[in-house]
Amino acid sequence: MSNLPELSDRAQHLFKVLVERYIDDGQPVGSRVLARDAGLNLSPATIRNVMADLEELGLVTAPHTSAGRMPTVSGYRFFVDSLLTVRPLQQEVIAQFQGDLETQDTPEDLLEAASRLLSDATHMAGLVTVPRCDAPTFRHIEFVPLSDHRVLVILVTNDREVHNKIIHTARPFSAAQLTVAANYLNATCAGKDLSGIRDGLFRDLEESRDRIGQEMIDAAEMVKLALNQGGRKRKPFVLAGEINLMEFSELASMERLRGLFEIFQQKEDIVHLLDRCLETPGVQIFIGEESGCRSLEPCSLVTSRYSIDGRVVGVLGVIGPTRMEYERVIPLVDITARLLGLALCRRS
Repeated sequence: MSNLPELSDRAQHLFKVLVERYIDDGQPVGSRVLARDAGLNLSPATIRNVMADLEELGLVTAPHTSAGRMPTVSGYRFFVDSLLTVRPLQQEVIAQFQGDLETQDTPEDLLEAASRLLSDATHMAGLVTVPRCDAPTFRHIEFVPLSDHRVLVILVTNDREVHNKIIHTARPFSAAQLTVAANYLNATCAGKDLSGIRDGLFRDLEESRDRIGQEMIDAAEMVKLALNQGGRKRKPFVLAGEINLMEFSELASMERLRGLFEIFQQKEDIVHLLDRCLETPGVQIFIGEESGCRSLEPCSLVTSRYSIDGRVVGVLGVIGPTRMEYERVIPLVDITARLLGLALCRRS
């Protein structure tokens, strides 16, 4: 927003009132309503002129010619960065969150509780990534052919952990074919979370089925066996309250709900977005298309990192409509990240 001309105090006040009113009820705000709520002695015509200027700047838009205005993504960004007054949390809320987290017995229970607390407090979707120190990452793999359609898999994770296991394949594979599969994985998957490889690699191969040979398809299926056998697939994040999103009219269409629930199910796009949050301290806010994910364009994501013993290990946050109560959600996400990190430290 730094390239926008500076707004007058009057324009800023009117815009702030408009955004807050739209966040409250989700309806475009007309000039007469704005004149009443703004507490300024201005005529509707004067306010319409200010709204026209704000629309020219790209901060507001009118869904219909005769309708009132509503904030754009750029408008929300300007509001959050320049006009937002964050509400301090009541001590009772902090004490409740702390008490609920302290009663959890295991780290897994803590993650579930944190996502649920965020969801219950905001009436939106809360999510918490699994601590990175616990999530195995791919380093190197080798396949050794054995007899009777068996293959020895040598998998190296987290720099030094070596896992050996034997898998059974539907057809025999030559040493050369196994080398092709291993080289492909080693070149494209080093450093990635194992669950992300499972979810993403084979989806990509499915989409490329017409462009690759049958032998590579068969090899990919064999690799899928190698990564799936020998343990339960681990969720990259814990999600709670996604059904709450159905209560917001702007998200309630079947097309948008289908897109949201698909992205929650597939996980890769959200994991990639949350991984970006690991690199930046403090609360981060992605509004609409800022997330880079088409299914999340009608949504905002508010996140914060959490740490164990001073080491950043994960991210938690809230997903909701762009018209969320940012002044309330931001401190909730911030304090939950701090309390979760402290609770995990006591159990590590």
